[in-house]
Amino acid sequence: MTYLAREVPAWRRNHPCYSCHNNGDAVRALIAAARQGHSVGAAIDETLAWLAQPEGWDRNSQGGGFDDKTLARIQFASALDAAVEAGLAPREARVRAAAVVAGDQQSDGSWRLDSSESIGSPATYGRVLATASARRTLARSGWAAASAGIASADRWLRSVKAVTVIDAAAVVVALEEARDASAVAQRTRALEILARGQAPDGGWGPYETSPSEPFDTALVMLALLPLANQPDLAGPAFTGASLADAAARGRRYLLARQSPDGSWPETTRPARQESYAQRISTTSWALLALLASGSR
Repeated sequence: MTYLAREVPAWRRNHPCYSCHNNGDAVRALIAAARQGHSVGAAIDETLAWLAQPEGWDRNSQGGGFDDKTLARIQFASALDAAVEAGLAPREARVRAAAVVAGDQQSDGSWRLDSSESIGSPATYGRVLATASARRTLARSGWAAASAGIASADRWLRSVKAVTVIDAAAVVVALEEARDASAVAQRTRALEILARGQAPDGGWGPYETSPSEPFDTALVMLALLPLANQPDLAGPAFTGASLADAAARGRRYLLARQSPDGSWPETTRPARQESYAQRISTTSWALLALLASGSR
C-alpha cells in the first residue's frame, strides 16, 4: 500500500496527464485500503477531485504511448464508483460516468478495446474483463437509461466462450449472483477452468497450464471470494471448503511474491518483461485481492 500511496500522486506531478493505471486501478485499491482503516494520507485527494468530473476525462492530456480511451474510461469509472461507495465522491458523478462508459458499448453488448484480441493483462484488461467492469459501472450507477445496456452486456457475457483463466474469472465476476439457467451454466463452465487452473504453488496463470502470475491469481481470488459463503452458486467445481482453501492458497502465493518495496512483480504478456504501468496495475489488483481476503 505504501508503494501505491507514493506512486499515485507522483504520476501527475511528473507527467501531463492522469494515468488510468495510477489514477484508476491504483486509486481504487487505495480507496479499498482506506475503507479497511489503513491511512493513505493525501495520496488520492487530487485524483478524487478529477474523477468526479467525468465530462472532462477526454480532455486529459496524453504523453504518448499506450492510449486506449475506452479502457481508460472504464478504469476511471471503476475508481469513481469505489469513491462513491466510500463516500468520497458525489453519487451524481457516477451517473455521468455511466453515460460516458455506455457510449463505448458495441452493438453485441461488449466493450471492445484496442488490445481486445490479445490475452488480457493488468494494464490492458482484455475484452471480457473490460465488459465485466463496464457492466458493473452501469449496474451500480443508478442511471435510469442503463437498463438496455446492462441487458445487452448480460446476453454477451452469458454467451462468450471463456478459454483463458482471465476470461473465466471475469465471467464469474460479471455474473455475480445471477441464478438464471444460462448464467448458472456459464458460471459453472468458468469455475471448472479456475478449478483446473490452480497451480501447485497456489496461484493461477493466464491459461490452465501456465505458471502462476500475480495478476491472474488476484483476479481469480476476487472472483472466488464472494462465493465463499454461497456454495450453491459455486457449482460442482468447488465445494464451500475447497473454494475457501483455493482462495487461501492464492493469498499465500501473493504474499510470497510481494517485493521488498511493497509492489508486486509486473504480470506482462509475454512474461518477465519490464513495464511500469503493468507493475502499478499488478500491485493494485494484488492489494485488492488481499484486502478482500481479509489481509490487513
